[in-house]
Amino acid sequence: AFYAAFIATALYLGKDSYDRRMAEGKATGPLGTSASIWRRLPAASTFDKLSYRINAIVFPLWTFTIVAGAIWAEAAWGKYWEWDPKETWSFITWVFYACYLHARATAGWKGRKAAYLALLAFACWLFNYYGVNIFVTGKHSYAGV
Repeated sequence: AFYAAFIATALYLGKDSYDRRMAEGKATGPLGTSASIWRRLPAASTFDKLSYRINAIVFPLWTFTIVAGAIWAEAAWGKYWEWDPKETWSFITWVFYACYLHARATAGWKGRKAAYLALLAFACWLFNYYGVNIFVTGKHSYAGV
C-alpha cells in the first residue's frame, strides 16, 4: 500500500509539472512527444487526494504493526522495546507519516510540499524495509549473516 501511495505521489508530481509547463506555454518538456500521456491522466489534485487517502488508510495499520510487534517482543524477549535498528526505523517511519498526515489535516498542506513530505516518509519506509535488513546489524536484519 505504501508503494501505491508512492506511485500516486509520483504521478501527482509528474502531472503537476506537466500542467505548469503547459500553463507557461511550453508544449514540450523533458518527456518530448510522450507528454500526451500526461494529458490523458486525471487532474493532479486527484493524485494528491489518492496519495493522502491511501496513506491515511495505511497509517493505522502501520501503527498496529508497531504495537503488535512490541507486544510480541515483550512475550518473546521480556521487553517491549529495545531500540533495535528495525524497531527504531519503524518508529522513524511512523513519525514521518504522522507528520505528513498532520500537515495535511491541520496545516492544510497540499500539493508539492505534502508530496515531498510523503516521498521522504516513503524513503524512510524503504530504508526500514530494505536498508536495515541488508546494511545494519541487529535482531531483525541479515547484515551480519
